[in-house]
Amino acid sequence: MAGIQKLGLKSRNITEDQKEKLKALFPEVFTEDKIDFEKLRLTLGDEVDEGEELYGMIWPGKKDCFKVIQEPSIGTLKPCRDESVNWDTTENLFIEGDNLEVLKLLQKSYYGKIKMIYIDPPYNTGNEFIYPDKYSESLETYLAYTGQVDDEGRKFSTNTEADGRFHSKWLNMMYPRLFLARNLLRDDGVIFISIDDNEIKNLRALCDEVFGEDNFLANVIWQHSIQPKGYTDIFSVHHNHVLCYRKTNRFMLKSIHRTEKDNKHYSNPDNDPNGDWRSGDVRNALYRPNLIYDILTPSGNVISPPPNGWRWSQETLNQKIASGEVIFNEGQSRIIRKIYLKNQSGRAPETIWFANDVGFTREAASSLKSLFDGVLPFDTAKPVRLIHRICEISGLEPDDIVLDFFAGSAPLAEALLTKDDFQHCKYILIQLPEHINTDKPHGKIAEQLNLLTVADIGKERIRRVIKKIEKERAEQLDFGEPKQDLGFKVFKLDKSNFKIWDGNIANKPIQEQLELAIDHIDPNSREEDILYEILLKSGFELTTPVEKLTVAGKKVYSAAEGALLICLEKNLTKELIRAIAEKEPHRVVCLDSGFKGNDQLKTNAVQIMKSFKVESFRTV
Repeated sequence: MAGIQKLGLKSRNITEDQKEKLKALFPEVFTEDKIDFEKLRLTLGDEVDEGEELYGMIWPGKKDCFKVIQEPSIGTLKPCRDESVNWDTTENLFIEGDNLEVLKLLQKSYYGKIKMIYIDPPYNTGNEFIYPDKYSESLETYLAYTGQVDDEGRKFSTNTEADGRFHSKWLNMMYPRLFLARNLLRDDGVIFISIDDNEIKNLRALCDEVFGEDNFLANVIWQHSIQPKGYTDIFSVHHNHVLCYRKTNRFMLKSIHRTEKDNKHYSNPDNDPNGDWRSGDVRNALYRPNLIYDILTPSGNVISPPPNGWRWSQETLNQKIASGEVIFNEGQSRIIRKIYLKNQSGRAPETIWFANDVGFTREAASSLKSLFDGVLPFDTAKPVRLIHRICEISGLEPDDIVLDFFAGSAPLAEALLTKDDFQHCKYILIQLPEHINTDKPHGKIAEQLNLLTVADIGKERIRRVIKKIEKERAEQLDFGEPKQDLGFKVFKLDKSNFKIWDGNIANKPIQEQLELAIDHIDPNSREEDILYEILLKSGFELTTPVEKLTVAGKKVYSAAEGALLICLEKNLTKELIRAIAEKEPHRVVCLDSGFKGNDQLKTNAVQIMKSFKVESFRTV
């Protein structure tokens, strides 16, 4: 008819993405846009393993995980200005909702943009909150849980050891979220995941599959407590794990800052002009027969090689001896390698992190109590210093985006806000509005503070950190340092502002769906709700600057300095359409209902947009 394309209201199609990647590598295996697996097998030849018994991780429900991933979200994220801080200037986000749905909704806008992810998911200890794993009910279940629709969906519940699929349910919850999270990482991005002994084995295998075994970097042991637990018949557990995976080999692990403690073994007993040094290993870690040779000392002694050989070839070793980097001991019975302090810009991160260096759980509780005037509304927070270490070795730089989709009480936000090195990074936090258990002491305190969900606690924590920083800044002199972003936008997961045709006649009779199409905008939706849904589903970040313009006497929204113009007027005219096109935006979106069924106006609109070289003109 008029040829105007409709704006896609569903989240990014993961299946189509995967097909496009395959098509770019193997275009010859596609026939009429379908994959010919026989051609793919022939293309790969001997690299295809056709054996019946293959190595891999299998559990009940794994196949359904792919349905979860492939099922697009038709929800939206609605802005909440009244719960936000410095809405008009901030580039930080706090999103309240089921993280599976939210991760799907972020695929268009944040695909390949996240530098670092840190998550502290449920440890599956038998009494934690586990998300529903039936893919067809995800958004409706969330809306039922939060009281936004009639309570007919599947309940969110705990996952107890009495359940027959105790580990499987946890894996079904984690797999789709990690898969979607990987899409959001940059090629030089990295993810850190806190976990305990209960699921470390399964999580490691899961991450090997999602991120690839070659991208495993470390299983860090974190000493989370110092004091003994007082047990007599079982081990007193003092550690958790932090798994670290990169997305690709483009990620470069950063060294950590050196301290005086790191330098205490350096000295200069021989007055070397290069300064303080310490001795280093001269042996080769692997067996190298070509590096096995005798060393003849100036006094005529012979020094035999170690079993695996020396670290260097004989020529290189002679050069190091001549430069003084390698010396002989007093009796000339062995060689000594000098490692100079001046060449040590940092220290390689180790796989054991001690509580004194990166914090412990009691420290985290104490810090949270100080923010909340001496009371503790949340009892499982991670210490800020632990997250500082993670940020440090991630190599964060200004404007990098950091994501936590199990945000809890929001320690990641505090970590970024309170450390000079990371103050100019941006964060996205996602947290389910999980109801506080008021039977526990911390739950009673949260209720007294009118913090009814974990998401409420996270938002309030950030507000209090911001107020604390503002108070400290007010007492200091301003030396003109770059202004810190002390704010965050709050968005909440909800059903789309548009009534979407789903094609499922069994669930919705055709007559009912046709009636929805007549007036497809939810009457309860605010104009700002619609604006941000269009932004999100057009692939723009939720923090994209938006300006109100007056065009031909009507209101038009300009996003990203005019790259996208959005007109939500319900009475479109040829003059308004031309005035919008004359601004030469790359993209334009209008309400379909604004044409009032006038096909001639639609046809003219298409031609006007083409004449001004508008790349994309869509209606919704």
